[in-house]
Amino acid sequence: MRIVIIDYHINNLRSVQKAFAAVGYPASVSDRRNDVRAADLLVLPGVGSFGAAMQNLRRLDLIEPIVNHIRAGKFLLGICLGFQLLFKNSEESGESPGLSIFPSTVRRFPEGVKVPHIGWNSVKKLDQSVLLAGIADNSYFYFVHSYYVEPNGATTGRTTYGTEFTSVLEWENVFGVQFHPEKSQSVGLRLLKNFAELI
Repeated sequence: MRIVIIDYHINNLRSVQKAFAAVGYPASVSDRRNDVRAADLLVLPGVGSFGAAMQNLRRLDLIEPIVNHIRAGKFLLGICLGFQLLFKNSEESGESPGLSIFPSTVRRFPEGVKVPHIGWNSVKKLDQSVLLAGIADNSYFYFVHSYYVEPNGATTGRTTYGTEFTSVLEWENVFGVQFHPEKSQSVGLRLLKNFAELI
């Protein structure tokens, strides 16, 4: 099994790689199309700007292999900004187009809410979440973000910060989390282990 963490030159990589290694699933880091194509599991992490992230994915010619990976039914996990990139567009960077795996727009937190949302917050489990298996309901994870995804039919975990938003999404072979599992101690490691064991 090959896990590839996509390097698009603005994302948080080594801590994610170390977290997978800690649960017994070594992962490689790469910005090469052939490595992305060869992956069994893809991880799209990220910190920073939505627009800059998409620009770098285009420059590195990685959009096609990511989309083809998903279309082939192989598993992908988006983390924080990487999760947001799975959507049609974002209010950040002038509604920059995303990967359009999902049709929704990524929204900025409403007025009156301190942004970015930084720190520990609870996740309410919905339905039968695969990523949250073995993790207690309302467990705390570490968040750093100013934009959010509204709850939808693929939401399996939700969090409240000024408004209710999707913190865990699961749709067929595509998964996403708004928080940073690699910074969320034992519950975050369990989530990454659950993802790795999908295959």
